[in-house]
Amino acid sequence: MKTILLVALSSTLFFACGNRKQKDVKENVVVVEVNPASEGFNIEASDAKAIEIADKVMLNMGGRKAWDETKIIKWNFFGARSLTWNKHSGDVKIQFGESDSNIFITNIFTHQGKIKLDGVLQTEPDSIQKYTEMAESVWINDAYWLFMPFKLKDSKATLKYLAIDTIVGGTYSHKLQLTFSGIGDTPENKYWVYVDTTTLLVNQWAYFASNSDSLPRFTTPWADYNKYGAILLSGDRGKRKITAIEVLDSLPSNCFEL
Repeated sequence: MKTILLVALSSTLFFACGNRKQKDVKENVVVVEVNPASEGFNIEASDAKAIEIADKVMLNMGGRKAWDETKIIKWNFFGARSLTWNKHSGDVKIQFGESDSNIFITNIFTHQGKIKLDGVLQTEPDSIQKYTEMAESVWINDAYWLFMPFKLKDSKATLKYLAIDTIVGGTYSHKLQLTFSGIGDTPENKYWVYVDTTTLLVNQWAYFASNSDSLPRFTTPWADYNKYGAILLSGDRGKRKITAIEVLDSLPSNCFEL
């Protein structure tokens, strides 16, 4: 979405034959991109400064329009599995390992799935439901590790500004706190999200299993940003890497078939 501001650039006055005449006012259109929160984002409990920084992160990652228009993303999660996600249709394909023996296909909008285990297409409704739910949980986890900076104003999220802090390596960073209420597989999680004060990109996060915990379970960098399509993505999480990242406009028609 965009807010259109009409700004009068100039109004030139001149005099001729003793009469004051005014030229036509010229107008130019200045486009200001905005980043509306998802429905259900807890804006009342969130801090205005934290929201402002989240909007700047979105802009520096490519902008809301670029994120919304990004259609297909592929990536490999820590060498364990490969994912293909059509953001527009909701289709997700997860392939475990190098072979095509174990593939989960689900749609995050309809929650319908197709499952292949050990090379065998599953036909029992209970098995399909079980592994479809598992596929959605895998997608929720793996997508968050890659796309979190785009999701700082998600539904049921609360965003707080904590302080200026330094991350590992000494870079000054804005420290935000991200908590949730009644959404996802683990709504009790908490994150500290660090945003470089110069680049205004996320450069580190700390994960807490419970929002009551005082110490994080782990802290990892967000490094190695590169442009994919019209957006920036980071794949470096320290000891682990998200690799084979691609942004595409189309896929073979049978991509989400087994």
